[in-house]
Amino acid sequence: MLPYILIYMKSFLESGLRPELIEAVSALGFTEPTPIQARTLPLLQEASKDMIALAQTGTGKTAAFGLPLLHRLDTESNKVQALVLCPTRELCLQIVNDLKDFSRFMKGVSVTAVYGGASMEVQIRALRKGSQVVIGTPGRVVDMISRGELRLQNLDWFVLDEADEMLNMGFKEDLETVFEAAPEAKNTWLFSATMPSKVESIAGKYMRDPLKITVGKRNEGASNISHVYYMVQARDRFEALSRIIASEEEVYGVVFCRTRAETTGIAEKLSRKGYEAQALNGDMSQQQRDQVMGSFRKGRVKLLVATDVAARGLDVDELTHVINYNLPDDPEVYVHRSGRTGRAGKSGVAVSIIHSREQGRIRELERITGKKFEQKKVPLLSEITRKRVLSMADKLMESEGNLSGMGDVPAAVALKFADLSREDLIELWIKAAYAAQQPEPGMPDNVNVEKGKGRMEAKGSYGDKRKAGRSERPSRDADGAFTEVEINLGRAQYLKPNKIMGIINDLTGNPSINFGRIDIFDNKTFVGVESGHAEDVAAVLDGLRFGSIRVKANVKTGRGGGSYGSRGGSKGYEKKKFAGKSKGKGSKNIAGRFKKNR
Repeated sequence: MLPYILIYMKSFLESGLRPELIEAVSALGFTEPTPIQARTLPLLQEASKDMIALAQTGTGKTAAFGLPLLHRLDTESNKVQALVLCPTRELCLQIVNDLKDFSRFMKGVSVTAVYGGASMEVQIRALRKGSQVVIGTPGRVVDMISRGELRLQNLDWFVLDEADEMLNMGFKEDLETVFEAAPEAKNTWLFSATMPSKVESIAGKYMRDPLKITVGKRNEGASNISHVYYMVQARDRFEALSRIIASEEEVYGVVFCRTRAETTGIAEKLSRKGYEAQALNGDMSQQQRDQVMGSFRKGRVKLLVATDVAARGLDVDELTHVINYNLPDDPEVYVHRSGRTGRAGKSGVAVSIIHSREQGRIRELERITGKKFEQKKVPLLSEITRKRVLSMADKLMESEGNLSGMGDVPAAVALKFADLSREDLIELWIKAAYAAQQPEPGMPDNVNVEKGKGRMEAKGSYGDKRKAGRSERPSRDADGAFTEVEINLGRAQYLKPNKIMGIINDLTGNPSINFGRIDIFDNKTFVGVESGHAEDVAAVLDGLRFGSIRVKANVKTGRGGGSYGSRGGSKGYEKKKFAGKSKGKGSKNIAGRFKKNR
């Protein structure tokens, strides 16, 4: 009989929830449950059963588990009855606020947030006062358990929200610690947007014959999100980004980058072009993060330039765009990124800026999401300049205010223009407006990579594990944009593309270096680096230490060649400088950075 109820629950009035919860939901303006809520509410408020629910971010998962928890809560007891784990502080606070809104008409409900980056003493005092529901991030929750401040012996419900995100962030050991501390006789509810093998492993180990609910196809993209991509050479990636933003009527979104340094560099360059952009990354203090997120939520900042980790838990319903400055290494990360737009019934756009060798990855994403990706052309520079000049004219016409307080300036200007006709004035203004929009020297009008040129025909995908010999792997792209740097580290050292790129950006101090194809084998890696920077990259890597391994870096020129350190000339002098860092404190710092990025 239960599936029949799940299918035909059309309103919250039919849900069987406590009257106080129905009243709160109605006061919040909700009448019809979302698909995930319609499937889970009748089940979770009655059945004592483990459950796995797969649904995209922004589909109302907090209410899907929060309302049943509150419905079944024993408000006469101040023991911890429910624990909700989530990946980030921001999401933790959002869930707490939502549960407080839902329980506004219930008496005796206490919800406590436990997360890092805030006073532990304040959180300990709140736990000691008693709380039925605890919402927390894995690290701080484990800390509270180890201190004996968070006791789970009375736990009835354990909820993992965005389980895939927590595992992607490296919280597997923390999750297992919480599972071991919790009683076996509890209900575990796992909510996730995707179901990678790591989530399946946790579920198989700790959950008992769970019910499985899927809203939409597994890993499927939301239907109200359109997916587009632009293909350019790697060196033109930022120019493409700025033109794409300029060509849209309105952009309020997130630009995803691979590294912390890259977020800062791109945000600064966007700001210099007049865009309201700020970076969000792990190098920032919690206070800085809060300030940036506050400005972004209020719309004062229109573009948030962030890494995946920094953007975890970001929940803003009005986002119009998600822009992949680089495609993520994991296709499931793409699903998460794109799910941050197109929320609350609104439409959204997921934009990807790719180079020619990544078309295979686009095809793979189409297969995984079940969506067709549209290839668009980056607007010509002449088109963007024309649009900006016309926009300046519109703003000129909308100018407000009066000339009082300007002294003799209006009369002096009128005297200068006295002999000019209307047509002369318009011509002068247009010339000045165009002069103000002058591009960087050498910037081409068209940055698109045309079909059949460059590496358009090359194959490749997320699942590409080819073991081609070096004779099949050119040392630089057909367009000369990249040169390969070979290093003696690989999968055996847990090296991943985003890690090596972050290391290179940090060590060179240059977040704008573009990367091409990165091939990782067991004990060696070939990194496609923008040709003008290849030797500098080899210089900073060669001779450093990664654990017990001394790094060897070779620039692959197609003529063999030894390690970078064997080359002479001025580059040999640079190598000598870096070699000087290999002793004492400097070496320890750099080696530590390598270890941190493993």
